[in-house]
Amino acid sequence: MRLTTDLTTPLSTGLTTPIATGLSAGLAARLSTRLSGAGRAARFVTAFAATRAAHRAMSPRPPGAPASWEHVNHAGRTVSALAGAAAAGGTALAALPVAPAVLATAAGAVCGRYDDLRGDERRGFRAHLSALRGGEVTSGAVKLLGVGAAGLVAGALLKDRPVDKVLAGVVVAGTAHLVNLVDVRPGRAGLLVLGLGAPGLLRGSLAAAPMGAAAAVLADDLAGREMLGDMGAHALGAALGTAIASANGRFGLAAHAAGLVVAAAYGDRVSEVARTLDLTRVSESGV
Repeated sequence: MRLTTDLTTPLSTGLTTPIATGLSAGLAARLSTRLSGAGRAARFVTAFAATRAAHRAMSPRPPGAPASWEHVNHAGRTVSALAGAAAAGGTALAALPVAPAVLATAAGAVCGRYDDLRGDERRGFRAHLSALRGGEVTSGAVKLLGVGAAGLVAGALLKDRPVDKVLAGVVVAGTAHLVNLVDVRPGRAGLLVLGLGAPGLLRGSLAAAPMGAAAAVLADDLAGREMLGDMGAHALGAALGTAIASANGRFGLAAHAAGLVVAAAYGDRVSEVARTLDLTRVSESGV
């Protein structure tokens, strides 16, 4: 009996250990997938609910001067930009506790709000850089410098190596600028955030924050009842850029940064494409 036990114990242990390890690994993988999915859903729902709640709370009594939140849209109608403030707040809340995302969102919101209050019709890097060469510091230039600096700080917090830090900063600031470039007609910015953010959900939950906030105000934006303004567009874009930067390595960062630099260089064309894009079917579907 002792011999049998001595012979079979190692054999059974040798057989069961790999099986148990394999089962544990499989269970851990499934559990991790479910937890990741729950994290994405939680962030999306948090951003959506917080944005809607903030919008309801601010609508009767806008912060500051009520008239400062009113803007004339492309159709010549006066609409409120409170949706942008609500989206910025909902995004920042859902992004917690990821400090770079909260920082980038807040900076985008502050700089965008400044441009909403002080800005003019000039758009894109070229217009503001031309003004700077002429000795004029436009509100857009202040916004670009502020968002750029915040992007570099966020990139430095996200990555370890110097090159990756810079590339991540370009992605954060560039994405904020891109979302603002397409915000020339109702719904363009929100739909871009949803479209660019969806692939990022495969790599993490952070993209769900700006996506949830964008979804919360999309119907009002598409219908022309509200607008994001520079405040909302930059806040959503900066948060989305942080999610993209955090989910990518050197090659992905370089590819995204290159694309964003090209988009910025041809900002007028990007805005023109967004301006002429027909979203009638989307708007009529009640999104």
